[in-house]
Amino acid sequence: MANEFDDICRRLEAITEELTDLAIARLQDSIDAGGTELPIDEKRLNRARRSIEKARMILSSDASGSAAPLYD
Repeated sequence: MANEFDDICRRLEAITEELTDLAIARLQDSIDAGGTELPIDEKRLNRARRSIEKARMILSSDASGSAAPLYD
């Protein structure tokens, strides 16, 4: 039986990837501009990404409590 949350988990994974791409773009922009410190929103983006990953793990857990792999 397929997990009833599979569609939500796929969308959460896509959001995680978008947040990762955005954080990388912010870092690259900072480097290109000669910055020597992390962009101010990089920490916030990574906190949000980790939270989304946790939500995905919770939803992808089976009834026994074991989690599905974070990335397929």
